[in-house]
Amino acid sequence: MKLSNAFSGALRTFAYFMASGSHYYICHLDYLELYGEEPSVIEQVFAIYANVIELDEDGEVLNGRYAQERACQYIRHYMEKDYVVEPPYEEWELSLWYPPSLEDKIGPNHNG
Repeated sequence: MKLSNAFSGALRTFAYFMASGSHYYICHLDYLELYGEEPSVIEQVFAIYANVIELDEDGEVLNGRYAQERACQYIRHYMEKDYVVEPPYEEWELSLWYPPSLEDKIGPNHNG
């Protein structure tokens, strides 16, 4: 099974705004410095995004904006100590899942 085009577009857009320093939710913060200095913060942001985003049975994104906001709240709280995340994160939102094996299960010529 492949990820939907809708999810691919949502992820690409989120990654662009995160990498460009221009995400509307946190553009007032200089969060690009975290990429070199605190990569675990960025890792957690993408984990929250992936844990929160929801797709329907056709792969259409149902809550893309909310997933971005929840992810960005992590950076905002990290950089603005007085910022309170509302609602507070639930454990499942913060979960860091195991990465895949370094060995692919299919070859590079698979068109699946």
